[in-house]
Amino acid sequence: MSLIPSTLFGGRRSNIFDPFSLDIWDPFQDFPFTSTAISAPRSEFATETTAFANTRIDWKETPEAHVFKADLPGLKKEEVKVELEEGRVLQISGERSKEREEKNDKWHRVERSSGKFLRRFRLPENAKLDQVKANMENGVLTVTVPKEEVKKPDVKAVEITG
Repeated sequence: MSLIPSTLFGGRRSNIFDPFSLDIWDPFQDFPFTSTAISAPRSEFATETTAFANTRIDWKETPEAHVFKADLPGLKKEEVKVELEEGRVLQISGERSKEREEKNDKWHRVERSSGKFLRRFRLPENAKLDQVKANMENGVLTVTVPKEEVKKPDVKAVEITG
């Protein structure tokens, strides 16, 4: 796996050189393995890697804060971690467990991903790291990072004489 910008391979970010987003990319994610001999050994790894790499997160900046939203359907807040690492890095991670297989079950299709996911974002200098808040509601994680207020220079009126 490599650390590369996600827009290079189908992400939504407009600037591939965005220094604030660190995406994990699986170079074999969409590679068409036709032989079962080739695909079988990597199937468990591929499912886990896909879950890891495909957690989509939106990041918007408002005048007051940086807001991150992640769709995490089926996860409880106890299964998700939001951490601040050294160097102003926001890390969002978690794990979706595989569904337990019963002996008599016959699976026809498995499309929901399971496994671990991890996303990291380098926060800008104006982020108030001591006031970060996270909320999980209806499968959507919202992380709000307030921004420092930009102080406008005092403007003093000057009397015009003439």
